[in-house]
Amino acid sequence: MSSEGLRDNSPGRSAAARRKTLLVFCDSLSYYGPTGGLPADDPRIWPNIVAEQLDWDVELIGRIGWTCRDVWWAATQDPRSWAALPHAGAVIFATSGMDSLPSPLPTALRELIRYVRPAWLRRWARDGYGWLQPRLSPVARPALPPHLSVEYLEQTRAAIDFNRPGIPVVATVPSVHIADTYGRSHRWRDATAAAITGWGETKGVPIVDLKAAVGEYVLSGQGNPDGIHWNFEAHAAVADLMLKGLADAGAYRPGASEATGKSSDPRTDS
Repeated sequence: MSSEGLRDNSPGRSAAARRKTLLVFCDSLSYYGPTGGLPADDPRIWPNIVAEQLDWDVELIGRIGWTCRDVWWAATQDPRSWAALPHAGAVIFATSGMDSLPSPLPTALRELIRYVRPAWLRRWARDGYGWLQPRLSPVARPALPPHLSVEYLEQTRAAIDFNRPGIPVVATVPSVHIADTYGRSHRWRDATAAAITGWGETKGVPIVDLKAAVGEYVLSGQGNPDGIHWNFEAHAAVADLMLKGLADAGAYRPGASEATGKSSDPRTDS
């Protein structure tokens, strides 16, 4: 992470004059709805629900298929993260779901399919992998082993904390899925969740269990027809747990004014 890129020395940008930013690193679960992908400013996705409750801005940095390794790369290479961090009120690592999904091919090899030329050969490779994936998923390794997910999360947390000491950080453990494209297999979820939970306990990072928020919607078929992404009720449930996680991290006090830190409800003032 470039320390020069993270230093905010531009004139006219005092911390007091600028709203806080919720800096979210994510996979597609954070910006997909029941019918597909949505713009980062859609008010129905959980990052914007959380930001509205806090009266903060949002910087959403993510892409479909991202793992915790991609979060490390984004935090250290994406200038949007450098710009957002000086004003961030908290950072959320909303990945790990893809980490825990089965990957019949090593991730590096699978991601090379998009670069295959000519186009007919790329389509053949993609169709072939699409046929193999659901059949091999029940015995495949995870896209990213649990210990590597934790290593990348800790590298990213440490780099962010170096530039913004003490900034509140929240992380997540995987959701659930019923996707036929993965043979409905998710046998690595528990191992990934246990590894990340253990890391969070060691580093004082609150962990949000996405399964607890969205399980009833996904497993009952109320989410996106792909069996992975969520409906908007699930997004609202995730937002509730994220707010609790942010409060546990010390990012805000429930019922308190962001400007003064005092209760906004006069009935609770002494």
